[in-house]
Amino acid sequence: MPEAGYYSSKKTDDICEDLCGEQTSRGGLSMSRLRCALRGFDLKALLLLFIGAPVVIFIIYLHGQKVTYFLRPLWESPPKPFRTILHYYHPNVSMEQLCRLHGWGIRDNPRRVFDAVLFSNELDMLEIRWHELSPYISEFVLLESNSTFTGLRKPLVFANNRRRFEFSESRLTYGTVGGRFVKGENPFVEESYQRVALDQLIKIAGIEDDDLLIMSDVDEIPSGHTIDLLRWCDEIPEKLHLQLQNYLYSFEFHLDDKSWRASVHRYRGGKTRYAHFRQSDDLFADSGWHCSFCFRHISQFIFKMTAYSHVDRVRFAYYLNPSRIQDVICRGADLFDMLPEEYTFQQIIAKLGPIPSSYSAVHLPSYLIQNVDQYRYLLPRNCKRESE
Repeated sequence: MPEAGYYSSKKTDDICEDLCGEQTSRGGLSMSRLRCALRGFDLKALLLLFIGAPVVIFIIYLHGQKVTYFLRPLWESPPKPFRTILHYYHPNVSMEQLCRLHGWGIRDNPRRVFDAVLFSNELDMLEIRWHELSPYISEFVLLESNSTFTGLRKPLVFANNRRRFEFSESRLTYGTVGGRFVKGENPFVEESYQRVALDQLIKIAGIEDDDLLIMSDVDEIPSGHTIDLLRWCDEIPEKLHLQLQNYLYSFEFHLDDKSWRASVHRYRGGKTRYAHFRQSDDLFADSGWHCSFCFRHISQFIFKMTAYSHVDRVRFAYYLNPSRIQDVICRGADLFDMLPEEYTFQQIIAKLGPIPSSYSAVHLPSYLIQNVDQYRYLLPRNCKRESE
């Protein structure tokens, strides 16, 4: 009985008091003891802890890269904008008039032009590139390695297909460099090593001061009329980046016009170095095409995904599944399931989802249009790729 004048409203649990207090003589109460031990915990909180937390961790593992790319504008500012140079061109306008429109003089004789590339396995793109530039090039310079940037051994593809490029043989300086095959090394180290080797091959090709040197990857193709203009005009910038129309998988999927890594240099002995990064603030508008991952065979997609410097983007083995790759190509989606690499939320949101298809085959490399049957896979409405 409670003492007089005192009332306790505290409820008691006889079972728990029995079990959590002194031992009882009854057996088989293990579940009751567990219930007693957990009586201070909320069941929903436990479910969240043991089921919800692993699910969240798994989602972050799958999509953490997307979250990082989407939030990029919060911690990274866009690079300094280029000083874009207006580009005039029409086939019926004289070279003297075109040079004058750009504020440049006209030369008595055109400069020599050297086109230098590192080559992996892009035979079709190389053929389209060299035919586009051939009327204006004094020397083609090509370096090939038996190693990918990621240290995988590869055949010398150009050497094995050299007869396909007989039209360039009299103006070709070809060289090879052995890979170092260092396990676990950052792929950009091997890439830099090969570009330094290409720098030496350019000198062997006989380049001289004030010759023009094109620095770009095989799939970054300057338009022929752009190079013709630059070789004839005087007083052009010493270093000039080229704004290229950006395509993915073929000329059906036009991404944007933000490709800028291709560049043209007035060569200076002891100063000019072959590179694939920003070297100037000057950008020449609408100067060609960049067709990334524009391959005929599915196997070529798989090879590049595992061979180039951004191999870390292959986060899961199923990314390399041929049927998945074919589906991604026809939808104009991203091979690596990544969000757009932009610096503002507006630009990221504007580029979400697959790239819209184009019905235009206007203003493309002339050799491509002249040989439609051979390169039909690069044109709109031909997304299906050959297995081999």
